[in-house]
This record gives sequence, C-alpha cells and structure tokens, in this order.
Amino acid sequence: MIKIVVDEKIPFLKGLLEPYAAVVYKEGRIISPDDVKDADAMIIRTRTRCDRTLLQGSKVRFIGTATIGFDHIDMEYCSRNRIKVVTAAGCNAGGVAQYVMAALAFLNADPVKHTLGIIGVGNVGSAVKEAASGMGFNVLCNDPPKADTGGEGYVSLDRLLSASDIITVHVPLNRTGIYKTENLIDGDVFAKMKNGVVFINSSRGETVDENALCKAIISRKISDAVIDVWCHEPDINRELLSLACIATPHIAGYSLQGKANGSSMVIRALADFFGLDPIKDWYPKEVTPVKHKSILEWNCFKALISRVYNNIVKDSDTLKNAPEQFENLRNDYDYRNEILSEDL
Repeated sequence: MIKIVVDEKIPFLKGLLEPYAAVVYKEGRIISPDDVKDADAMIIRTRTRCDRTLLQGSKVRFIGTATIGFDHIDMEYCSRNRIKVVTAAGCNAGGVAQYVMAALAFLNADPVKHTLGIIGVGNVGSAVKEAASGMGFNVLCNDPPKADTGGEGYVSLDRLLSASDIITVHVPLNRTGIYKTENLIDGDVFAKMKNGVVFINSSRGETVDENALCKAIISRKISDAVIDVWCHEPDINRELLSLACIATPHIAGYSLQGKANGSSMVIRALADFFGLDPIKDWYPKEVTPVKHKSILEWNCFKALISRVYNNIVKDSDTLKNAPEQFENLRNDYDYRNEILSEDL
C-alpha cells in the first residue's frame, strides 16, 4: 500500500484516500523529512517548501499542490529526481475574479468611466478580463510572454500604466529569467501610473515592492489599494496593512468551488499516476460545480455579490484588527460560493 502525506487544511479529502493508501495528515508548515522519507506521494499547499532539504533520501514520486502557483516547489530538483509535480492551475480563477469585482463594487467603480488594466493574463487574469469586459469595463491587458508568442490584443506596460484607472496584478512569481516578476511593480512603475489609481494585488506578494507601494499610497498616487498577498507571509507589512483600503489574508481565491476544483485536480492526477481507478473522476459531492455566465450586467452583479460575498470589508477588518492571526484566518476561512448561472 502506498503512503501519502496530506496537508490537513486541504478540504474534502479526509476519508477519500484511506481505502487505497496509508494517509498521514499534517499541518503544511511543519511537514518534515521524517514525515516524507517513506512516503510515495504528497498533497500540499503553498505552505510546504518542497526542495532538497525536505525530499532528499525520500521515496516521494508524486507531488500534487492544490494551488495555482508552484514557487514553493524546487522544480529543477524534482525533475532531476523524477518526481512528478502537478499543480491545480486555474482552479481558483473564478474565485479571484469574483474577489476583484467585489472589491470594485465596494469602491463604486464605474464601467462607463473607468478603464481596468490587467497585468498578467493567464487563467486568473483571463477570468478577470472576461468578467470585467462582460460588465462593461474598458479593459487593457499586458502579458509579455503571450505577446512574444504572437498573442494579439496586448499593450505595453507603459501604455497600460498611463491609461488605466484601476490596475490589477495576476502574474506568477518568477524570481529569475527573461520574464522575472519579483518586484515587477516598483517605484518606477508606480510613478508611471495615473494619479489616484486603484491598485489591486492578488497574485504573489513578492511581485510588488511593498515599500514603494506604501509611498505611492501616502503620496496619493494610489487612491485605494486592495491587497490580498504579502511579502513574508504570515509576518506581513504592518504599514501596508494600515494603508490598504482592503487588506485580506491571501484568500482571494478561497471560493468553495475553487477549493473543490483544486482538490479534485490533484486527486485525479494522483489517481492516474498510481492507477487508482475508482477516484479518477472524483469531485466533492457536497459542492455544486460553478457555471459562470460570460456576460453579467454590472448592476446585476452588484446586487448578486451582496448575496454570495458581502464580507470583503469584514474580511479586511478582521485582518487589520488581528494581523498576528494571519495564518489562522487563512487556514480557517469560511469558503464563499461563486455566483452560479442558476442565481441569475
């Protein structure tokens, strides 16, 4: 029987794998080399750093992360040691898009007057684009990797910065390379923005120079900042926390459907890898799969969002009042529903 180490905070999994494997549930931050030395597989989140220190000498052949990002995994080490890595890319795109639009609804954004600039148009950025365009916003998109491979409809970063009233960031964290995104949004970038712009970051904290962001808010270059991701989580920047209009504990993608998607994607990949046919098409039976409408009128959305996610300000107030509880607030978050087609 195979052994699988599972982050205990990944939802819907308890009891699922036990007929096929010896399962060990642990807090992701404290999974240790001793825990994985005789494990065949791991199912994790971003809180588990998978590198030589953790994996060397282990039996691990499969790592599934129920997240869209993989900067917590040493991909080179895994490739060199023939460890298959699977992510849940795109699992929470709808949840993040809904979070961004909910923030704009709270800030009284006006699709007629305001241009939305999206930096990074992968799964999440594309979902934001579809939602915002459908609601009537003029949308500008910047994505150098896609533009360089012949993609159409992308503008330069300088044009986006000078023309956008709202800017939202949805890039992966790349620390090196031609498409490096660490500190992508720095003081020079803020200087090129319009005065009074709304700035949203729900990608990775390290994509933004937080000190430069604080200065941009203080100078009113940025009128309102919506920050869900932070450098050095869970030890977050307290100055930025106080300056942000909305500050949340890395939960933009924490919709019920997004979490179900993430869990389902890694379980299906694990089932395929180990030949566990009874769960190869598994999806949590307690969750209604999302059925997004591509076009939703802005006022209709604002009315609906009050029914499914009216707590974005409460989420922010809770973090502002107890930043030391960042990790607990994230781990124990009450997943919200996404808007479903039958709600319309």
